[in-house]
Amino acid sequence: MLNADTTWPLWDDAPIEGAFTLADPAAAPEAAVVTAVDRPVLLGYAPARPNGRAMLILGGGGYTQLMAGREGVAVAQWLSGLGYHAFVLIHRFPNAGHGIAVPLDDAMEAMRSIRASGHADSGLGVVGLSSGGHLAACLAADYPAEWTAPATRHAGLATRPDVLVVGYAPISTNARGRTIVADKPPLPPAEKQAMYDRPQPDAQLIANPPPAFIVYAANDAIVPVENARRLHAALTAAGGAAELHVFADAPHGFALDAPDMPVSIWPRLCEAWLRQVGFLPA
Repeated sequence: MLNADTTWPLWDDAPIEGAFTLADPAAAPEAAVVTAVDRPVLLGYAPARPNGRAMLILGGGGYTQLMAGREGVAVAQWLSGLGYHAFVLIHRFPNAGHGIAVPLDDAMEAMRSIRASGHADSGLGVVGLSSGGHLAACLAADYPAEWTAPATRHAGLATRPDVLVVGYAPISTNARGRTIVADKPPLPPAEKQAMYDRPQPDAQLIANPPPAFIVYAANDAIVPVENARRLHAALTAAGGAAELHVFADAPHGFALDAPDMPVSIWPRLCEAWLRQVGFLPA
């Protein structure tokens, strides 16, 4: 499935077949778009030369679809080439059928499942782009006290990332009272808006958060760069070390496929940063 080396159901042993729906089943894995998720799935991509660490990849799509190809599979190919065991999460969307908390619950269980697998004995990081960056940052924030987390199959395993990579993510500017765009209407469905309203990572970070690499475009008309500044300031205030890169001109969703633009160097910058913080062996 999507050229994955392993495919795991997340919460139980239900069959993988029919777990999610692709917009075009014939599309190349790097172009896959998921339009509906009934049961979350974790897709694993094994490195030729493992470095003992793993990365969870959270693609974007505004919590109503999932760019599983260009912000998932393509990212996994890059990271597995560096020696990481890369995992792409096909998570559920917040809606009337699934409720508000499912993306975060799925991401937390994915972290536990990867740690239980033995592929992350030397560390587990998270890479999140667009709405996946919001979800990734939520893993370094407090779980909402009024939410009830579902029972896990991996009790006692941590969900905190060891490193955090966030790109062009709506960290808090979709939340009521914190929008930058004046009179911004609520985002449908109501559960999606509630997901943005409640977990606001820049306001709810855990103490001593993980080292973070943040990359945005200054002229992003969809996700204002203020999101990057809010996250960077919050990480620093909480005692973390955060590296921020803002490119003057790049489209929202630049991912790994803007080859003729300066923003295309961000993966190389990220690799250098991973080495600097000790998460990528020399």
